[in-house]
Amino acid sequence: MLSFVVFVVGLVLVGGLLFLGASLLLGRGETQPPAELDRSPVELPDDRPVTGDDVRALQVSVTVRGYRMTEVDWLLEQLAQTIDERDVEIARLQAELDARTPADEEPRSA
Repeated sequence: MLSFVVFVVGLVLVGGLLFLGASLLLGRGETQPPAELDRSPVELPDDRPVTGDDVRALQVSVTVRGYRMTEVDWLLEQLAQTIDERDVEIARLQAELDARTPADEEPRSA
């Protein structure tokens, strides 16, 4: 009977220590507060449009509860390609618009 009581007390003690250790390491399950916008380590240009190279140059910091680097790198590459395609399309449309002459435009009826 005494060995059973020692076993149960030991089991409760070890379980309590494991729970305490896990709580300290993993936190209480609370969500992280939103990042302050003016304290972000990620910088994008304010004086010009963002380019694909700007996105490729981003370095996102990793924390203990970080992210999967390969997924974020893939996402940033997709975003950079989309921005590059947008810039090429804008340049093409701008060149097409600049190539137009006033004679190409039809007069508007009132």
